[in-house]
Amino acid sequence: MRLLHLLLGSSLLLTVALSSFESPKKEKKLVKVWETDSTLKTPESVLYDPKGKVLYVANIVGKGDSLDGDGFISKVSLDGKIENLKWTTGLNAPKGMGIHKNRLYVTDVYRLVAINLSNGQAEKTWDADDKKAFLNDVTIDKAGTVYVSDNRNNKIYRLKDDQWETWVDGGDINNPNGLLAVGTKKLMVGSTKIGALQEMDVETKKLTKLADGMANTDGIVAVGKDFIVSDWNGRLFYITPDGQKQQLIDTRPEKVNAADIDYVPGKKLVVVPTFFRNKLVAYRVE
Repeated sequence: MRLLHLLLGSSLLLTVALSSFESPKKEKKLVKVWETDSTLKTPESVLYDPKGKVLYVANIVGKGDSLDGDGFISKVSLDGKIENLKWTTGLNAPKGMGIHKNRLYVTDVYRLVAINLSNGQAEKTWDADDKKAFLNDVTIDKAGTVYVSDNRNNKIYRLKDDQWETWVDGGDINNPNGLLAVGTKKLMVGSTKIGALQEMDVETKKLTKLADGMANTDGIVAVGKDFIVSDWNGRLFYITPDGQKQQLIDTRPEKVNAADIDYVPGKKLVVVPTFFRNKLVAYRVE
């Protein structure tokens, strides 16, 4: 009888112990909603404009570092229709974009370009301090501070109060591509050299690795308090604030890239530029 009581007691303890663990979160999935036609030309980045309710697309056209003047920005509707293929032209190889007030900020190889959203005309440019600069992503915080990554030269530039500077040069940013400002005190950094998503304290510049194993990290978007990160090779990952990582999709077998993504909160859409496939693909996050 004593043995039976012990067994029953152990079973009860095990049940209590198991019930004290939090149930695993439901895995996210992507459902394809639409894709554009293939008239885009090497789309590297997409950006949602909540005021205009439109998507801007940066088209490289040629090589990623060519100074050929062939690059352009397109406007695409939220249901995947190309409204204006060449809304702004005369760029070289445009990549990351950000919006603040009535300006669209775009990286263009060695420079950051500010474009007037009302007329599509370039208003101002800021040149990198390195002749071999490869400016890539743009993010803008709530105060209007602009951060720009230099993927090849391991730098982050900053435009604050109209002052342009090399803000971080070298160190553990590990060839940053994707950037995402969270509030005004935190910067998410996609470090391509180590395939990781890192969190930077803006005041101290201290880095904390949140998740790794993502190869060529590219775009970073916020989904509530969580993040979706793209691997340029063709994968998307869902990452929670405590570093849990789930692969959402892998299009590498089809040789479809996943470049600098964006997210449309009202429709729960993540929009993916496919780079060499010359189109956008939109998925609903469920």
